[in-house]
Amino acid sequence: MNASQPCSPSENLGDTRTITTYPASTTHSKLSVNDRLEVGITDGLVRISVGLENLEDSIGDILEDLK
Repeated sequence: MNASQPCSPSENLGDTRTITTYPASTTHSKLSVNDRLEVGITDGLVRISVGLENLEDSIGDILEDLK
């Protein structure tokens, strides 16, 4: 996630740029593992919040990062 070029890793939401967050260690870090699992937050979950950039460019960049 840290190597992602188009998506800036972030601990907060509500930005105008595309950001990625890792909820297990940021937004939901105070929950126990069991509580996180109950709400669907697995250890491998990455949240992508799409910003105001060109959508096709963002999709292409994300697909490239997943390779």
